[in-house]
Amino acid sequence: MGEFNEKKTTCGTVCLKYLLFTYNCCFWLAGLAVMAVGIWTLALKSDYISLLASGTYLATAYILVVAGAVVMVTGVLGCCATFKERRNLLRLYFILLLIIFLLEIIAGVLAYVYYQQLNTELKENLKDTMAKRYHQPGHQAVTSAVDQLQQEFHCCGSNNSQDWRDSEWIRSGEAGGRVVPDSCCKTVVAGCGQRDHASNIYKVEGGCITKLETFIQEHLRVIGAVGTGIACVQVRARGVTGILSGTWGRAVVAGPTASTYARLALHTGLWHDLHMLPIQEPQAGALLTLPWAWLRLSVPCCCCTQLLS
Repeated sequence: MGEFNEKKTTCGTVCLKYLLFTYNCCFWLAGLAVMAVGIWTLALKSDYISLLASGTYLATAYILVVAGAVVMVTGVLGCCATFKERRNLLRLYFILLLIIFLLEIIAGVLAYVYYQQLNTELKENLKDTMAKRYHQPGHQAVTSAVDQLQQEFHCCGSNNSQDWRDSEWIRSGEAGGRVVPDSCCKTVVAGCGQRDHASNIYKVEGGCITKLETFIQEHLRVIGAVGTGIACVQVRARGVTGILSGTWGRAVVAGPTASTYARLALHTGLWHDLHMLPIQEPQAGALLTLPWAWLRLSVPCCCCTQLLS
């Protein structure tokens, strides 16, 4: 009889199982990191979203949150599929990995595209937003964002402090004699915006546009790197998943056919049960058992009226 390489196959399968388990642990942590970056963007870095004309920045953050949550669930599912050796769970795991891969690639691409378009968008829209919406009814979010922007980045106006002269707030007379908002001042006190001398207000080359652009671009690089980085790691896991799925779904017997072992078992009285097919251990010659379904048989060989070699 031919030999069945039990030890080699088992060792390889076990190694793959533990490799996939390790990947799943890494995925769970990566999912936590991805979701944390998305939440961080929404909670701490969204103050200036009201100043942006496009919703791409916000959409990218939401995609990361969703992708991170799905990654964490998928990591748990992958562990269950690995140790229970359930092909259906493994297939679902494979599909979820593909979905996550696509989500993170989309997030990375959006971040890259928006990174390229950001300068043009800010130049076209930020000055208009600050001039027409600052301190206007229904635009409290814009007012708060502009004040925080000027104080945090030590700037005044979209390009320079002269931009405020064209704002509706200054021209309406509601400014109370101010020529710039008080948030432009180096030391903020009530009415300090009435004097726009360089010793009193921030005068930065490029204005707030340059500062805001740099801030958002740095964060977009983080989003893009996280999204594409995790997606690349998942490519390795999908390869291991495919190998395991194939290993659990095909026969691992080399040498004699299944019916040969079945006939031998019937003659020697060593048939284990209706669900297990005896096979020969390579060195000791003893009979082991293997699920007959692994051999892709419709029914066990013992159901046949005549066994063929």
